[in-house]
Amino acid sequence: MKKNLKIISIALLTFIILIFGLSGKLTHEKFDSKKWRNADQNLEENWSIRWDMMNSLRNEHELIGKSYEEIIKILGTPDNENKSELYYSLGYTGNGINTGNLKIEINAEKKVTNIKVSEG
Repeated sequence: MKKNLKIISIALLTFIILIFGLSGKLTHEKFDSKKWRNADQNLEENWSIRWDMMNSLRNEHELIGKSYEEIIKILGTPDNENKSELYYSLGYTGNGINTGNLKIEINAEKKVTNIKVSEG
């Protein structure tokens, strides 16, 4: 009985430590188009705002199939683009000094065919 209590105590303590250790890494920032478009990533308070909203954007807003114009309305002017891809800087990922990027692939009809989030 004491052995089981000890194992449960260690498991609970480990769980609590993990929760506090990861609390700064996991964000649940809701996507806000205005905040995204207006985020001046040169200001420290905005260094990770887009990264923090990325999960909400992917999970709650279907980008595949949207037109180029719709993407610009939602996300603003891309940081870089060519005829088949739009790139948005996501800022710091909260994982060291890594930064993230959002690549949106578009076809000849200017419709989104794929999105990819990268960290590096």
